Amino acid sequence: MKILVVNPNSSLAVTQGIDAACAPLRMAGGPQIECATLAEGPPGIETQQHVDGVVAPLAQLVRAREAECAAFVIACYSDPGLHTLREVTRKPVLGISECGILTALTLGQRFGVIAILPASIPRHLRYMGAMGVLERLAGEQSLGLGVAELADEQKTYGRMIEAGRTLRDVRGADVLVMGCAGMARYRNPLQDALGIPVVEPTQAAVGMAVARVRLDWASTRQT
Repeated sequence: MKILVVNPNSSLAVTQGIDAACAPLRMAGGPQIECATLAEGPPGIETQQHVDGVVAPLAQLVRAREAECAAFVIACYSDPGLHTLREVTRKPVLGISECGILTALTLGQRFGVIAILPASIPRHLRYMGAMGVLERLAGEQSLGLGVAELADEQKTYGRMIEAGRTLRDVRGADVLVMGCAGMARYRNPLQDALGIPVVEPTQAAVGMAVARVRLDWASTRQT
């Protein structure tokens, strides 16, 4: 059994961070967790055009790997192509935004999201509106950093602390969701510093995928 976790941008550094975030979910007797980079993707998915542009190559990748994989995780907070990919395969396909938010709803009453860029927020709000969870959203705060800039640990962590405090103290969030797969390395220190749960969405999605595979909750989609 294999779960394929796909980074839809072309950054190998982001994929390495995703792979490290998945490490606690690898276990003896459990499914293999493979992290892959979509070579056709942009360096970072930061606009709606980026989101739309990776759907076709993601669909090609899922078709090519379907026979060997028991589930797929799309490791981008915009969940690009999620519903298209669910039409491409009968295997479970999970998006990290959907799974991260659903996990946050089990950990607190009001969740906040830390985004990378201000322009990401309207896209996220549209998605959360479609999910029907806006009443539980405390707010969303951006770092003002692109995906590539998240590698600067000192700058990124400082801004994450500021954003997290604003969401906690001003907006009333009692749980936070990290709004980019490239933030994975900061989850534990951020949670320790803020004293509230912090959800790393790739971990949330892969954890759900492991459960789906081990419990054999197969898709019931009719063809």
